[in-house]
Amino acid sequence: MNYICTVEFFNRNANMSEAIKHECGIALIRLLKPLSYYKKKYGSYDYGIKKLYLLMEKQHNRGQEGAGVACIKLEASPGEEYIYRDRHLGNTAIKACFENIYKSIETEKAIFAKKNGIPEDSSYMEKMPYIGEVYMGHLRYSTTGHSGISYVHPFLRRNNWRSRNLCLAGNFNLTNVNEIFNSIVAQGQHPRSNSDTFIMLEQLGYLLDDHHSNLYRKFKGEGYKGKDLDRMIEDNIDMEGIITEASRNWDGGFCIIGSTGSGEAFAFKDRWGIRPCFYYNDDEIVVVASERAVIQTVMDVKYESVKELGAGEALIIRRNGDASISCISKPDNPRPCSFERIYFSRGSDADIYKERKMLGSLVCPQILKEIDYDLDHTVFSFIPNTAEVAYYGMMEKLNEVLNEKKVEMLCQAREKYNSAHSVIDKSSESSTFYKKEVSSILSHKVRTEKLAIKDIKLRTFIAEGNSRDNLATHVYDITYNSIVPGKDNIVVIDDSIVRGTTLKQSIIKILGRLEPKKIIIVSSSPQIRYPDCYGIDMSRMGEFIAFNAAMELLKENGREDIPGKVYEKCREAEDIYEKTGKIIETNFVKEIYAQFDTDSISRKIAEMVTPRGTKCKVSIIYQSIHGLHTACREHSGDWYFSGDYPTKGGIRTVNRAYINFYEGNPDKR
Repeated sequence: MNYICTVEFFNRNANMSEAIKHECGIALIRLLKPLSYYKKKYGSYDYGIKKLYLLMEKQHNRGQEGAGVACIKLEASPGEEYIYRDRHLGNTAIKACFENIYKSIETEKAIFAKKNGIPEDSSYMEKMPYIGEVYMGHLRYSTTGHSGISYVHPFLRRNNWRSRNLCLAGNFNLTNVNEIFNSIVAQGQHPRSNSDTFIMLEQLGYLLDDHHSNLYRKFKGEGYKGKDLDRMIEDNIDMEGIITEASRNWDGGFCIIGSTGSGEAFAFKDRWGIRPCFYYNDDEIVVVASERAVIQTVMDVKYESVKELGAGEALIIRRNGDASISCISKPDNPRPCSFERIYFSRGSDADIYKERKMLGSLVCPQILKEIDYDLDHTVFSFIPNTAEVAYYGMMEKLNEVLNEKKVEMLCQAREKYNSAHSVIDKSSESSTFYKKEVSSILSHKVRTEKLAIKDIKLRTFIAEGNSRDNLATHVYDITYNSIVPGKDNIVVIDDSIVRGTTLKQSIIKILGRLEPKKIIIVSSSPQIRYPDCYGIDMSRMGEFIAFNAAMELLKENGREDIPGKVYEKCREAEDIYEKTGKIIETNFVKEIYAQFDTDSISRKIAEMVTPRGTKCKVSIIYQSIHGLHTACREHSGDWYFSGDYPTKGGIRTVNRAYINFYEGNPDKR
């Protein structure tokens, strides 16, 4: 069977250097002034729509499988729609959503103007679709195998009472969704799906319904009725209490935004602080997004004006616009995701930029040792663009090292010159010789070239098997004659190496055409050894090149018994959980790696990714976990590298992933 295949196919299924599927992007806007205020100050009623569009486009890197938007109008009259939603699939989903929004507005404008004979700039614009006070946006990357339009956020739970409607979107993954599903069923509910998104929506919705019923009975008993009763209920919705109760038993990483139909908006974060969430507010607007720099750019505000939601915190925006921060769950050893800093978030964030540069700097001692400190015969580069900032940090450190060496050589040259000549016997000839020596010393530099170029326009019809592998070889192209064959080393830095497929099929093959003395691949992150269960699409043990290298080393060293013993322990732990609900809090998969040091595994990885026929030596250098924590001090979440999961569900997930690998069911979750 033939397939239409693009370079992106290989980028999704291999690394170095593919786009790892990862967590989603969120955006929430609450306008705090009357809509007429924005028309008067900013010239149009679509101020909120424009800001939402920018927030989503600036986070497009976070999700390209689908996008959705929602708008809630706070002043709609009975009989008028007050919640609007649009969702689309694909990389152009943002564009499709906003094209539909403006198409809806223009259609209604024409109908309304024709029917009422009112000029277009009058206040009837406030009645148009998507012209409201609360906006939500979401960018999706599926991380658990669920796909299709029904899984694109925002999710919506409808009801005739405005305050019982619930719109929800988030960046999350729960490890104990099956247990929560069973508890919901035990309450008498019948969820349409066991997806964590549906489960979260139903849990929050169930508690909102119950809370609403209690308020209804309370205020009706006090004599309120009709619109007054409705107003009292809407003004007293306790979203903080609802969120606290619903999320009490959630295990996983999550940052969730939402709103009731009456405009009680919110954002809240898991108590381990895994997923990122930032907010900004002034007297006109409250804005929430997944990245600080995005808010800075869209709102044109200073770094200090954008705050990060803390572990276990919620931002509650009341119907009247009052905003406050509440602790919905006591922080539990917060472990913010370090992959956010290494790879996912935009490098334009001031802190992330510094951290990525430091990550590049910290691998330099290993690089210098690997090239035997021969900077004169080494060329440095980076692949892909996401590694560019780490590359700058690497180059700065290498130049610093070289400058120190130059100072030492200059001092030696000066001493030699002074000792060889008296003060009065310094001929112009010897002075000229000294100047030439100084010039020669200063001419030494750290060499850098654009060695590999990604051919993103490459498209063709190919078959499976060898033909696919052959196409993968051409995903990248090289800059010919950029090194001295047989004499120069090549050092290429990347932000992560997960599977190693593109390394073997493309990068090393094509760099080998330059005939270098040695190829050194550098990862600014440590070896990825364990699956993620908090929102990154890295769940299968057999996909990790580090895991496969460790398994090969066990075989080569006559330790074939270790995998079986680890399986037995994981299986026993899972059996105990299924019988008693108790999670054994030991990551048994660590025993696979415990038999070897990091350098041994790195050498094996280099051997495994070196294509047959490669004439030069290939080495791979990884960032140390200590280096990671040195650079990313405030983001200690490193479970994919260390196996130290912050939640019980994470520990169960890694052991279960190993069971699936060992039993030959890699897609089972």
